[in-house]
Amino acid sequence: MTKRSVTHDTFTLERSYPAAPARVFFALSDPQAKAKWFKGPEEWGPAQHQIDFRVGGREVSIGGPKEGPQHRFDAIYQDIVPDQRIIYTYEMHLDGKRISVSLATLELKPEGTGTRLVLTEQGAFLDEFDDPAVRRGGMDSLLDALGASLEAVPANA
Repeated sequence: MTKRSVTHDTFTLERSYPAAPARVFFALSDPQAKAKWFKGPEEWGPAQHQIDFRVGGREVSIGGPKEGPQHRFDAIYQDIVPDQRIIYTYEMHLDGKRISVSLATLELKPEGTGTRLVLTEQGAFLDEFDDPAVRRGGMDSLLDALGASLEAVPANA
């Protein structure tokens, strides 16, 4: 029988990007732009990804190594202020088992000609299947990938 438990954790990650808030917001909200950076490791291969970017809209991403396990990110957008803020709740599943439920807030703040992104995540990590430190590391990597995608596209694009 599975031991039932909940570990609560809150973390904040910050990045400075050499792109205006509108460009960063576009990379976070446009399905094609987001697909360039919001994905698992290359060895996982292509993921299934759908995004309905509006308040009440869903985003679902499913992927993982070919031999398993399958990871599923299932989010609902709760609040969107263009070029300033995105708030969503999301569940993570591992092979169909819910392993966490989180509230994530992304704040975009002008910083010179660029943007200061502040991500705050408040999570409930369930039944010892998910580790807050691993989630923090995963989100850290995704923010690095976002930065790389912004650098790969010219500022006037």
